Amino acid sequence: MQLNISGHHIELTEALKDYVRSKMDKLERHTDQISNTQVTLSVVKQRQTAEATLHVTGGEINAKAQHDDMYAAIDQLVDKLDRQILKHKEKQVERMHGAATR
Repeated sequence: MQLNISGHHIELTEALKDYVRSKMDKLERHTDQISNTQVTLSVVKQRQTAEATLHVTGGEINAKAQHDDMYAAIDQLVDKLDRQILKHKEKQVERMHGAATR
């Protein structure tokens, strides 16, 4: 999986980048269909925002999370992406099995 991390009005430290990488690596345990991931971390009026777009087989998965703490925002973002990946995977399995039984 190719991972691109960018910042908007925030200095991206190595610790922050490593934290994002470690969290995003956990998403690969559910599917190997993630080809590219774009993560944007930003700060607007003391509100920490983490956004991500995952390019997967069959489409894109987008999520956004806001919190007072950037690490908490990243955690919320990964939780949202995790649920969406599982939902996407279930839909693909249903399509495959549904087509086979017809």
